Amino acid sequence: MLLLSDVEIDALLLSLKVALLATALCLPPAILVAWLLSRTKLPGRTIINVLVHAPLVLPPVIVGYLLLLLFGVRGPVGAWLNDVFGVRLVFTTAGAVVAAAVMAFPLMVRAVRLSLDSIDHGLEFAARSLGASRLDAFATVTLPLMLPGILAGALLAFAASLGEFGATITFASNVEGATRTLPLAIYTATQTPGGDAVALRLVALSIGLALAALILSEAAERWARRTVFGQ
Repeated sequence: MLLLSDVEIDALLLSLKVALLATALCLPPAILVAWLLSRTKLPGRTIINVLVHAPLVLPPVIVGYLLLLLFGVRGPVGAWLNDVFGVRLVFTTAGAVVAAAVMAFPLMVRAVRLSLDSIDHGLEFAARSLGASRLDAFATVTLPLMLPGILAGALLAFAASLGEFGATITFASNVEGATRTLPLAIYTATQTPGGDAVALRLVALSIGLALAALILSEAAERWARRTVFGQ
């Protein structure tokens, strides 16, 4: 059993909190964007698709820097949030959540869209022909059939949020108790003389959490397929 210090436990709990909030934050827009990309002929859909998946190919540090430009206290959105609502994202837990959500968002969109693409359009048309509105057909037919992709995407996003480093340290910095998640705590330990033992413990913990999240993702997707499709 790993024996963790209070500081290490704080980093673990903060990581779980950030990952859960980031997953919850990006789930509704991920479902909406996946539906728009899969079910509509929206003008500029290719550009939207490129922008959505950009965090997968851009260095995380660049994503963090762009967030800093946009949501920093002098950025257009950050200055407005600070002046109107007194909300400051940089160097805060909320900022770490935003950074993790942005990096995890394309993974969730991709999983949900793949699930949506596999749904027979005829089922939706049948619901519409029986008098259901577009919203009713989505809520009663499409959304339940999307459940395997939603669960898989949510757990993948959770796992990605647990391991997010580059965007977080660039946008939210490395503040103990506020933004120092497990990856940042590992980085801090490696930069501290005699911190190898701490780093190894946190690495083992991070690997265990990531593998558990992936296993849960597979199990949840299979359960959802058995429940929804009887497979």
